[in-house]
Amino acid sequence: MAAATTTSARVGLRSLKRLLLGRTRFPGRAPVRGLRTGGCLQQQEEFTSLEEKPQFPGASAEFVDRLEFIQPNVISGIPIYRVMDRQGQIVNLSEDPQLSKEQVLKFYKSMTLLNTMDRILYESQRQGRISFYMTNYGEEGTHIGSAAALDDTDLVFGQYREAGVLMHRGYPLDLFMAQCYGNATDPGKGRQMPVHYGCKDLHFVTISSPLATQIPQAVGSAYAIKRENNNRIVICYFGEGAASEGDAHAGFNFAATLECPIIFFCRNNGYAISTPTSEQYRGDGIAARGPGYGIHSIRVDGNDVFAVYNATKEARRRAVAENQPFLIEAMTYRIGHHSTSDDSSAYRSVDEVNYWDKQDHPISRLRHYMTGRGWWDEEQEKIWRKKSRKRVGGRIEWPSPFVSAPEQAVVKTIPHSHLDGFPRSLPFPRNPHNLRKIRAILTCRTYIILMNTISGRGAFFSGGAEFEF
Repeated sequence: MAAATTTSARVGLRSLKRLLLGRTRFPGRAPVRGLRTGGCLQQQEEFTSLEEKPQFPGASAEFVDRLEFIQPNVISGIPIYRVMDRQGQIVNLSEDPQLSKEQVLKFYKSMTLLNTMDRILYESQRQGRISFYMTNYGEEGTHIGSAAALDDTDLVFGQYREAGVLMHRGYPLDLFMAQCYGNATDPGKGRQMPVHYGCKDLHFVTISSPLATQIPQAVGSAYAIKRENNNRIVICYFGEGAASEGDAHAGFNFAATLECPIIFFCRNNGYAISTPTSEQYRGDGIAARGPGYGIHSIRVDGNDVFAVYNATKEARRRAVAENQPFLIEAMTYRIGHHSTSDDSSAYRSVDEVNYWDKQDHPISRLRHYMTGRGWWDEEQEKIWRKKSRKRVGGRIEWPSPFVSAPEQAVVKTIPHSHLDGFPRSLPFPRNPHNLRKIRAILTCRTYIILMNTISGRGAFFSGGAEFEF
């Protein structure tokens, strides 16, 4: 009994000693710490019930004594940063990026060339020349503004509506055409759907069809770049619909906790195919989610190419310097159909589309800016529009890799490895007179598409290149 009493006393003394030295923590409260001053032990001043601070890990907050739920609509919406108004006037001169005339002209020509390519390839699909296409109408400012603010070595993960980023980096039009046609000069050899571009030399990762899978992949690449410490970043593009996927949430959290140099660029164009934003989420857009993950966030006018440029440039600078993720939500509008498989007139009005096309288009806004500075006029506009159409789809020979791109995409050399015994080059007839004749095109695709069934015209995709019999 005496021994037990002695042991209990020793345990009690050790517990008291730990308490005085601040080594004992009680659940739900801060430890009482002891300080030694001049060889004497002094106990820190304890907080009263009204002054004590929460010690729970995983949150930074204060105690309150009133029951109240946070309402989602109490906090005002995140503002939209812009530089130009709809008439192309600079709103705040201190925010003018002060770009040179040559840089602004490159912006404009890239945006309009993308628009022209969209029109010709969209019509190519409607004519049965290609199986699928997705236009970028109305979102050209988000592509060019962000691409211009990046370094050429920065790694790009796209979704499927970022062709302007690749174009601004110098991807030739004939390769755009080759990919959509899936012909012998397609770098992917026809193994991908149309508009699934990719280019290793330009640091543009090949696009994949499933939504949001590129987001965690981009975060992993950003973490690898961080470890290399070579002053590069990753930019990952996605739409507001893809932000509803689980991969988006996982990517955001990984990027924040691993402190990755990455820019999440969300193109909020109003619709996830046919689902409007009012049915896609109830919160304040996508930028509002950033702070919840610990990500620096901003919302910009996606139809203002200068606002997109400024935001992306600053986000890139800080991502490199601080090894932190950034989220940019570019508010824009998808003027075209989601794809050639979609008819947007079934879920939105023509007047709605016409407003954005005529009143708030990124191309017209930039044109107003250039006109106001005396850098552009109607005559130059007519000349450039005609030249861009010829570069994309004309029949006139131009001294550049953009010569009659659709025609080059159709008429290609057949590799011997695919078609032994056949002539090396067989032209595709542009205007066949006999519509009953079955047209077959051997390409690298592995599926069959029957098009223009009324006229009896079809296309067979297999093998190596174009062939008719």
